[in-house]
Amino acid sequence: MEKILKVDMGERSVRVEELPEGLRRLGGRGFTSSVVSAETPPGCDPFSSENVLVIACGLLAGTAASTAGRLSVGTKSPLTGGIKESNAGGTAGHAMGRLGVRGIVVRGAAREGTWVLVIDRDGARLERRDDLRLAESYAAVAALRSSYGGDASVILVGPAGERRLKAASVIVTDPEGRPTRHCGRGGTGAVMGSKGLKAVVLDTRGTRPPAPADRGAFAMHAKRFVEALRAHPVTGEALPAYGTNVLANIINEAGAYPTRCFSSGRFEGTEKVSGETMRDVIIERGGSPTHVCQPGCVIRCSNVYLGPDGGHLASGLEYESIWANGANCGIDDLDVIARLDRLYDELGIDSIETGVAIGVAMQAGVIPFGDGEGALRLAGEIAAGTPLGTALGNGAAAAGARLGCARVPVVKGQALPAYDPRAIKGMGVTYATSTMGADHTAGYAVATSILNCGGSLDPLATEGQAALSKRLQAATAALDSIGVCLFVAFPVLDDPAALESLLGMVNARHGWGMTAADLPAMGEEILRIERRFNAAAGLTAADDRLPAFFLTEPLEPHRHVFDIPERELDEVCGRPPEGAERP
Repeated sequence: MEKILKVDMGERSVRVEELPEGLRRLGGRGFTSSVVSAETPPGCDPFSSENVLVIACGLLAGTAASTAGRLSVGTKSPLTGGIKESNAGGTAGHAMGRLGVRGIVVRGAAREGTWVLVIDRDGARLERRDDLRLAESYAAVAALRSSYGGDASVILVGPAGERRLKAASVIVTDPEGRPTRHCGRGGTGAVMGSKGLKAVVLDTRGTRPPAPADRGAFAMHAKRFVEALRAHPVTGEALPAYGTNVLANIINEAGAYPTRCFSSGRFEGTEKVSGETMRDVIIERGGSPTHVCQPGCVIRCSNVYLGPDGGHLASGLEYESIWANGANCGIDDLDVIARLDRLYDELGIDSIETGVAIGVAMQAGVIPFGDGEGALRLAGEIAAGTPLGTALGNGAAAAGARLGCARVPVVKGQALPAYDPRAIKGMGVTYATSTMGADHTAGYAVATSILNCGGSLDPLATEGQAALSKRLQAATAALDSIGVCLFVAFPVLDDPAALESLLGMVNARHGWGMTAADLPAMGEEILRIERRFNAAAGLTAADDRLPAFFLTEPLEPHRHVFDIPERELDEVCGRPPEGAERP
């Protein structure tokens, strides 16, 4: 029987309850957004004891299904002011599945001390661990695994989360026990830190994988799903060979690779930091160009990046992190980017938000674009807690406000990721209208506009972009609720058999009868829940817009601006046309 854990940090209590009927068909994002919406007052301060933090695994967690171990963390975001879900790979999602825990709901705040929630086959308990206060992530994980088992999965916050920096992430350990997988966006780590909860430890010793309702059907669909992943050119060839950073040359060639704080769409140093070059460097140094971020994944798009001395630097060094701290800052040195990424792992802070914040500081003249050592010094200021470092650690919007920059690439206070909305306009629609703030994963129009998955649409065209983003946002919300990696969308968009196998695994695991029509309906309902929360929290149509400079500054090399009509953005968000009667 799956269960839910109710943790009250103020009372230092843990209750184990049977999974409520209304949450049985929800995992991941669907679970977190439903609980946050029901239990958090929309108008509350994100750092108040009223704000709940929800941790949830997916519907296939703990099973042999490939890519199905994603972990979602949800709360009211201190960065966007609205509802937030961020998810990551690592081992914790599968560990929750083996322990029979669908979700963990954390409320209240500890009045004193640093606390760890320990979950094993016998139950759950809070233990005080003041020795871990402000500990960096690698040291904290080593101490926790020494205390609670060398194979334990750990969900934790670094010093950035304990200091309530709004770019702080929730970190999940990878299969080697490294704290490298981040629920990065929206400041979820700051909320966890504000509650006095340093870590969740998941000890699966003595447990077994959950038994499917139909073992034979599950095994058949799981096998077919793996075959679909391996047969698709993106998930079976490009990503396993070059990792997520295979996109660097592709997006740069498309003129959509944001360079020097979104001043151009092409970076002259892209080849030096591309996936192809990175693979060569990793192999030459004895690292691993293919690596799993979660057990059982056949895509293997992560990596183990070693420094010039052969010592471990990063696992893995991903496209978004490389862009945010590379082209966005005018830096073309992979080792500098890897050193920044390692520091972000230790601090527990979002590499996208922080890289964009440093880019804003460069735009303001604090250091010049291209100054890698200067970027490392600025990241060091975040660790040191200087006034400028604190502004940077609170994200790009805070950095822009402190430095007097009017030109700051954020939506709902959250930094834009690695696709310029003037060159891939469907991504611009997603950034503007997502319930989550600027978030590429919320509706990945790159799949269709650049990679021609699920059809084809000119990325520079105006027509059709809003409809594409709206469809992808609903599909993504559903996939996030199943708990699978976003990359399964590539074969699912192109191959009906891949979707059939995915749903077949869910149905065989739980004894359900979900159909292809149920998936977008699930996603649309999740989006409605999230939009209602955001509206009640005070977000308006003005928050579903890109910064003005994207509408007025033509982007090189195509000389386009973002020109999707506002009425279409409102339609994506479910708002009636201007003048229409509102329900």
